[in-house]
Amino acid sequence: MKILKFGGTSVGSASRIKDVAKLILDGENKIVVLSAMSGTTNSLVEIANYLYKKNHDGANEVINKLEQKYIQHIEELYSTQEYKTKGLEVISEHFNYIKSFTKDIFTIFEEKTILAQGELISTSMMNLYLQEQGINSCLLPALEFMRIDKNNEPDTAYIKENLQKTLEANQGYDIYITQGYICRNAFGEIDNLQRGGSDYTASLIGAAILADEIQIWTDIDGMHNNDPRFVEGTTPVSDLSFDEAAELAYFGAKILHPTCVLPAKVNNIPVRLLNTMDPKAHGTLISSRQCEKRIAAIAAKDNITAIKIKSGRMLLAYGFLRKVFEIFESYKTPIDMITTSEVGVSVTIDNNRHIDDIVDDLKKYGTVEVDKDQVIICVVGDLIASSKGYATKIFSSLKEVPIRMISYGGSSHNISILINADDKVAALRALSAGLF
Repeated sequence: MKILKFGGTSVGSASRIKDVAKLILDGENKIVVLSAMSGTTNSLVEIANYLYKKNHDGANEVINKLEQKYIQHIEELYSTQEYKTKGLEVISEHFNYIKSFTKDIFTIFEEKTILAQGELISTSMMNLYLQEQGINSCLLPALEFMRIDKNNEPDTAYIKENLQKTLEANQGYDIYITQGYICRNAFGEIDNLQRGGSDYTASLIGAAILADEIQIWTDIDGMHNNDPRFVEGTTPVSDLSFDEAAELAYFGAKILHPTCVLPAKVNNIPVRLLNTMDPKAHGTLISSRQCEKRIAAIAAKDNITAIKIKSGRMLLAYGFLRKVFEIFESYKTPIDMITTSEVGVSVTIDNNRHIDDIVDDLKKYGTVEVDKDQVIICVVGDLIASSKGYATKIFSSLKEVPIRMISYGGSSHNISILINADDKVAALRALSAGLF
């Protein structure tokens, strides 16, 4: 069985839902994971923000505007009055539920419940449409099997056991439709897998049932060798290893969520990135196969902050790095890059939430410098230590770009370079010209 995930853009209108329906009807059994229709989650976040501020009039205005948009989708999606009525009943049920939160207290628990409505609506609409077309489809509620533990990590044993139970209770269907992104937490409350979580849902489901393949359908034909928003003439990368894909996803390639790769890698399940606008395109196949002696792609991660800690006491002082890392750990702030010298250490972070507290604590061990508005440029490929010439090509391409930090050796597939945000586009274009 294959797992197919479609993002918000792919199901962003009635016509696109119809296009997705055509793609999934190829005679094979499959589980289809859907995101909320594009723009919905942003509107639900806006509603939640109004409710936090107890601005019920503002919340109701956004709710009514979003509801009218869905009523129009229903009118365009279904051809029979029977299914238009069923669709309107679904919309009415969910929006009346959202409106009920304007009359009660509002906390983070209610917010997560509201955010879940987008996926619940989109999957119901798709399932009804398939049934109207005479397709033997079934809605699998993700809230019955998708769960995170007390550390907000997927409870894979629970997911596997309960997904199998849900499938056994719903045998005989050709197509199964379920929600991405949403789940329950360890206490049974509605929660989510964070932004991009629909990719994660697809991968976790694939791992739970040992799927033949996981397909991530978006609006671009695979992972490109550079960012097409800033560089002309980019091309899709035909094949990537799991490690290469993970590096690119983590360091800025928007087409794939970084967490998606690990469950597939552990279970050796191929992941294919495909384009709903061009279904016949090859896209990108991610597997255990490593293409040797090549640079595959370039990605950029924005909103990076560099922190340099200099200490005259660092020379031969064991425990210094441990103390530095413990400060970041205490504020639950991950480090992206690290470089060290005899008298100091530089690190980068992409979350500035606790930056002032972190800097204050670091000053106990030395002088601290902070540079904001940085970008990490990530060059990914088969970059093992025995490879020759790649470093020369990379840094020759960047001869006109000031470089703040370099990280190489932590992975056989990645060279990371820190630069100022103002130099990002020039760096991406220079690397494309020099490497491809």
